[in-house]
Amino acid sequence: MENQINHNFRLRQLPKYARMACLAFILTLSVGYFTGLAFVFQTESNTAVGMEENYNGNEDRPEEMVMKFKKSQREMLTIVHTHILSISLIFFSAGVLLFFSSVPKRLKSFLLVEPYVSLIVTFGGIYLLWYGIGFVAYVVLVSGVLMTLTYVATVVFILKELFAGNQP
Repeated sequence: MENQINHNFRLRQLPKYARMACLAFILTLSVGYFTGLAFVFQTESNTAVGMEENYNGNEDRPEEMVMKFKKSQREMLTIVHTHILSISLIFFSAGVLLFFSSVPKRLKSFLLVEPYVSLIVTFGGIYLLWYGIGFVAYVVLVSGVLMTLTYVATVVFILKELFAGNQP
């Protein structure tokens, strides 16, 4: 089957209106992705302590300005479920566009697979953090950063391909 796929097709070969549609899509997708990331910073989940507070609460510390309560198992399952499904679709759709770019095959392979590994590690780690395994907060931070860097690199390569015009 792989031999039947035209590996020579590139996004840059699309007519201008199709490239503009891809551009609008990837920019809209990025607004959504980075809005979610802004929410992470808003909830102070971008630090190990803030992440632990966000999921396990801080009601044992009455001096805190904002009281947070431990999330229920139902809330955690909802968070993990919705994020893994929705973010995997973000990476799949961006990955389809990246597939038709001129990025070298090894780098492209990494960028197509890595975000799914980071996604499982990030949200699996968040669940383990909620479960009481505190050190995984640092693993979650690293995997979350790697996932975001992978997304940014993917978008940059897609934009480069879309703006390359009909060049070979």
